[in-house]
Order: sequence, then C-alpha cells, then structure tokens
Amino acid sequence: MCAGFRPGTHLPLLFALIFPPILFLGVTTANAQQTLFNVPSADVLDKGKVYGEVDVPFRLTEPRFSSFVPRVVVGVGGRVEVGLNLTGNIQPGVDTTTLVPAVKWKPYDGGENGWRVVVGNNLFIPVRNRSYRVGNYAYAEVSKTLRTKTRLTAGGYHFTKNVVAPDAQRAGGQFGFEQPVTRKFTIQADWFTGKHTNGYFTPGFAYKLSPKLTGYFGYSLGNSDVTRGNHFFYGEVGFNFN
Repeated sequence: MCAGFRPGTHLPLLFALIFPPILFLGVTTANAQQTLFNVPSADVLDKGKVYGEVDVPFRLTEPRFSSFVPRVVVGVGGRVEVGLNLTGNIQPGVDTTTLVPAVKWKPYDGGENGWRVVVGNNLFIPVRNRSYRVGNYAYAEVSKTLRTKTRLTAGGYHFTKNVVAPDAQRAGGQFGFEQPVTRKFTIQADWFTGKHTNGYFTPGFAYKLSPKLTGYFGYSLGNSDVTRGNHFFYGEVGFNFN
C-alpha cells in the first residue's frame, strides 16, 4: 500500500496511502498516471498539466476498513512534478493526518530507446495523533518499455524511522509492470519489498473510461500475514484536467 497502512494489524498508521489533495508524483500526458497503484510510475507531467485522483482501499471481511484518498498532481516543467499529499483518513480507526510534500524528477528520458530514469522524495509531516515528528521517503528507479509496449520498472527506496515501521528505518526494492492490451485496457502490478506498512504486491488493471477519466482496480497482498487478513481491494479513479 502506501506508507503507514497495515490492514492486517490494528490500522493505526493506515496511511501513507496518500490522501493527497494536491500533488505527489507522476504523469506524463493526459492519459498517464502518477503511480501504478503505490509505486511511482516512470511518467512525469508536462509543464502546466494537472491530474487528480481518488484512491479507495477497502476490505469487506474482518478486519473491515475503508479509506478515501484524494490526490492532485501538477507538472512544473523541466521533467519535474511537485506536490502536497494529505494522508491518514481511515474508517474505522484513529485519523493520523499527515502532510506529505513531494517532488519527482525524470533526469533521463531515452525516447525511442524506451529507457527512463526517475528519482523522487516525499516528506512526511504528521499533524494529528502523530507517532513521530517528521519522516522521509526517497527513491530512484529505472524503466524500460519493450517493443511489445510492456513497461518494466525497478528501483530502490528508503523510508526513515517510523514512517512505515515503528522505531525503524526500511530500505528495499520497488517494482512495476504495465502491459497495454487495448487502447483502453492495461494490465498492471506493483510491489514494495519488505515487511512494513508499505510492503504489498498489488496486481490489477486500468481502464480508460473516457479521454480524461481512467479507473484502476487491484488487490493488495501483504508481504507478511496474508492468512491473517493482510490483504484488501484497491480502487482508483484518475482525471486529467487539461
């Protein structure tokens, strides 16, 4: 999921599922998205482009929960996006409202050769029911688009103490897979390695409902405690404003 979420446990940090009402990372054209599900995509919005999204993770069986996570992304030029996310909204559970300013930069875009390099950083600033004062998520990743239009993404991450694990830092790998099937339908998946509140594998799909509106649906499986309920549905709706 995103930092701070553990449905298989008691839900206190249910969020680094970013509720972002402003910006975070990743879109390149009017049809791209900022993340696959949780792992940042290799896309970056063009200057002046605006993308909004609502994420709705939920579980229908015990331990039940639901969450509402809005997000807006803006391109600022120079292959850079900057933003602000608001995380921490969960039902039932204790709201752990957190401001998450973020930036993503694509230092290399190989165009026709299919290679891209992306780096980014998110700053976590808890403002309600906080268990730490400030935290950070930094990452770097490389993507390659094949002749079949398959795009593979691989990179590494680092979370500072308490962001995704109590009293501990976490580092590991983050991976993505995208395979367009038709102009409207894409199979995709992403994965954060490690045992922490971001450690999930999420396979699913994206469907373009209109030129500006896209729906995403997946199922997140925890890297641990799956048999104890650490799995849930993951839905998103994304909208390109221009």
